[in-house]
Amino acid sequence: MSDNILSVIPADPHWQPGPEAADRAVAVVAELIQGPPDGFAEVEVSWHETLTLVDCGANLEGIGCPRCAGSVDLGWWTELVESSADGGLTTLLYQVPCCGVELSIDTLEYDWPCGFARFEIAVWNPGRDWFTDEELTALADALGRPVRQVMAHI
Repeated sequence: MSDNILSVIPADPHWQPGPEAADRAVAVVAELIQGPPDGFAEVEVSWHETLTLVDCGANLEGIGCPRCAGSVDLGWWTELVESSADGGLTTLLYQVPCCGVELSIDTLEYDWPCGFARFEIAVWNPGRDWFTDEELTALADALGRPVRQVMAHI
């Protein structure tokens, strides 16, 4: 069986909210999700000690470089992700293989959005597609910071 996970993360990958802001954001998420036909969608809240990849799973179709407009080799990307799986990332600055420039991998152009975070609200099998701009604004207001979303298929 496969799962869809709709995650909300702060736009600043290093930032974490306090417990009250997190609770407010979770309450907003709970109002917005419909869940699967049985009426239940699981919401997980995670505070990560290090920068953690929030990826789109099987939805990832490609990665582009904002510097040279070239394609980033998915093999390079997979190695990077696998090497950081146990301890998270200590930096987002890496030399990309397409043009050799060091840049933040958070700025790469992911075909299906991916992100990095130290805080995440993940809704498993939300029974819906992406949050709308208005819904993201409500989530940002609840957290007190701008947010991004990632839809994973695993």
